[in-house]
Amino acid sequence: MAITVKDVEHVAKLARLELTEEEKEKFTRQLGDVLKYVDQMNEVDTSNVEPLSHPIDFVNVMRDDVVHYEQTKEQLMANAPDEENGFFKVPKIN
Repeated sequence: MAITVKDVEHVAKLARLELTEEEKEKFTRQLGDVLKYVDQMNEVDTSNVEPLSHPIDFVNVMRDDVVHYEQTKEQLMANAPDEENGFFKVPKIN
């Protein structure tokens, strides 16, 4: 499928972009090159290739969830600029 200047103008209109004539020509060439590359990739025989979610095998490496230091409520509330009934008091948002 070949990309035309009219196609680029249509996409630009949908994206609410104003393009100069030079940009329209440039993007027509670039989008055409992308489609040629996709066509080239479609020619590759992938019938014996197993579908993958990722090309590299990843294994989740998890560490133990260990508490290193636990602050008391009083220590945490000491940092609060304002407090009410043991909770942080913040300005009302309208």
